[in-house]
Amino acid sequence: MKIEKLAEDYKIDHIGINTVRESKTVFLVGITSAGKDTILNKLLDSSDYHLIISHTTRQPRVNNGVMEKDGQDYHFVSRDQMAVLLADHKMIEVNCYGGNYYGVSVGELAEASLNNQIAISDIEVNGISSFYDIAPNNVTAIFIVPPDYETWQKRIKNRYDSIELFDKDWKDRREIAINELEHVLSVPHYHFVINNDLDRAVRIADKIARHENDVFGRGDDEARLRARDLLDAIKQDI
Repeated sequence: MKIEKLAEDYKIDHIGINTVRESKTVFLVGITSAGKDTILNKLLDSSDYHLIISHTTRQPRVNNGVMEKDGQDYHFVSRDQMAVLLADHKMIEVNCYGGNYYGVSVGELAEASLNNQIAISDIEVNGISSFYDIAPNNVTAIFIVPPDYETWQKRIKNRYDSIELFDKDWKDRREIAINELEHVLSVPHYHFVINNDLDRAVRIADKIARHENDVFGRGDDEARLRARDLLDAIKQDI
C-alpha cells in the first residue's frame, strides 16, 4: 500500500497505546524564541530524561552551518521504510509537511520506559493532541512563555542579521504566535512556565515533568495570565 494511504488511515494499535500509557512523556511547547530549546537541553543534562527523536522521510540538511546527523537530529528513513513502519504499526503518529512524513515511533517511548526515564521533546502545538488523546494522565504539556512582548521582540530580532530580514519574516511569525497562543489558552491541559530567568524556568519545568508540581496552581494561573497579556500585545502590533 502507498505511504499516502497508510498515513491517511493510520491508527496506533493496542501495543502502541499501552506503550504510551505506560510511559511518562513530557512535551515542551512555545512560540518562537520563547527558549524551549534551551530549557530542553538543560533538562537533558540529567540522565533521568530520554530525548524523543522523530522519524522523517526528508533528507538531512544543514542547520546553523552543521549537517544534521541520523539518530541525533532525526531518524532519517526512506518513504518505503516509513511505509513499512506504518504497515507494522510501529509509529505512534504520523504527519505530512511539505510532502515529507514525520512521526514518533513506539520504540522511542519503549526505550525510555525500559530505562525508567522521562521521554521528552519539543514539539509543535498540533503534535500534542494525538499523544494526549491516548494517555492524558501520562502526557505532560509545558508551554514556555517569554516574560513580556518587548523581551520577546528582542529575542527574535537577535536571530536576524538585519532589521530588513526580520521585517520580511515578522508577519508570518506573528500569525503563528497568535494561533499557538490562542490554542493553548483555549484548552485546560497546558502548564505554563515564564522564561524570565533560565535557571528558575528549568527548575519549574523539571518539577512539572517529574510530577512534583502536577497540580495546577497559582503559578500556572499567573503564567497563563502573562501568556494572555502577551497575546493581546502581539495582536495590537499590526
